Amino acid sequence: MTDIAALKQEKQELIDKMLEMQKQFIDYEHQNGVSGKDYWASSDGMLANYRHEYMDMANRVIDLAHEIVGSSRL
Repeated sequence: MTDIAALKQEKQELIDKMLEMQKQFIDYEHQNGVSGKDYWASSDGMLANYRHEYMDMANRVIDLAHEIVGSSRL
């Protein structure tokens, strides 16, 4: 596997995980409701690290996309 192929595979795996996280969040929201306070400051359950973990993955996907095409984010 080439370096580019490995980067593309990692990017796709992250996107798949992010989509699954979104599905889980929507299911959770429908069952429990989610206030702004819960979303931004929860330290319990699924929401405890959701925003941080999702943002880290999204940033990695952006970095991978730039690396794949040889551009720079900055």
